[in-house]
Amino acid sequence: MKAVLVTEYGGPEVLKYAEADRPEISPDQVLIQVEKTSVNYADINSRYGKKGKGKLPYIPGLDTAGLIVERGANVSHFEIGQRVIAFPASGSYAEYAAANKNLTYAIPDGLSFEEAAACPTVSFLSYKLLQDLARIQKGETVLVHAAAGGVGTTAIQLANILGAGRVIGTVGNAGKAEIAREAGADQVICYENEPFAEKVMEWTDGKGVDIILDSIAGRVTEESLDCLAPYGRLIHFGNSGGAPGTILTKDLHSSCRSVLGFSLGTTRKQRPEILQETAAKVLALLAEGRLQMKIGRHFALEEAAEAHRWVESRKSTGKVILDVKG
Repeated sequence: MKAVLVTEYGGPEVLKYAEADRPEISPDQVLIQVEKTSVNYADINSRYGKKGKGKLPYIPGLDTAGLIVERGANVSHFEIGQRVIAFPASGSYAEYAAANKNLTYAIPDGLSFEEAAACPTVSFLSYKLLQDLARIQKGETVLVHAAAGGVGTTAIQLANILGAGRVIGTVGNAGKAEIAREAGADQVICYENEPFAEKVMEWTDGKGVDIILDSIAGRVTEESLDCLAPYGRLIHFGNSGGAPGTILTKDLHSSCRSVLGFSLGTTRKQRPEILQETAAKVLALLAEGRLQMKIGRHFALEEAAEAHRWVESRKSTGKVILDVKG
């Protein structure tokens, strides 16, 4: 089969479009003929070796959408030819991918492969952050960092769906502000141009926000505490800024504020069963049209290196899709 391989750790140039062995499945897995997959920032971190250096070469990719062409002996609730999304065990930048049955989910009728391919990582993650970790309450104010990206545009929509009273977005490039507004953000600020915490406090009449979704870390995390309201929850789920942030314990207990961490990757590995309910909720919202995936650009599978360059340029918005078939 054709696949994209990471042949060594480094920049986008290490991605090679080549022949690879078709995956063999275990009794608890399905084999998926991939229609489309998506580029996630974790793919880039993995390519640089930031996620730990394993065996080379390997096929990158966290999620996929396609058709089941083979199923293991222990798989009974999926059919050959069924449309599914999945978090594959063998990588997704390829014509075929193997996935465990408990990390595979049926695509509702009427939902396109494009929408389905864009949704698993960003929509499952956004729902978990807001509903299960932040425990969002009706009328609360939510601040979403990196608001024009795949997670950001999805989280903004879900915050509104789940009852937020106001959603504020931050972006690193002022040119991306309109993307966040189109997703449903009430107000947007560029954190590269001015201190966002001061503006947020002004917009909230000095009260601050109830929930902050932070995938950047560094000074963004530190400044976030300057606009987190009493009893507020800061959810940290990434380090795209590249530097760690410092949190002081004295900033938490007396204000009854919380800092919570979450990793979808860790959850897939250690507690995959808890994603079943998340999938049901998110896929229903997509099928009903209440949640819409924001697609930024498409690239052919053989253009994966160029897709990575685009995401790393920080110019990308929404989800970047790799078209594998058709």
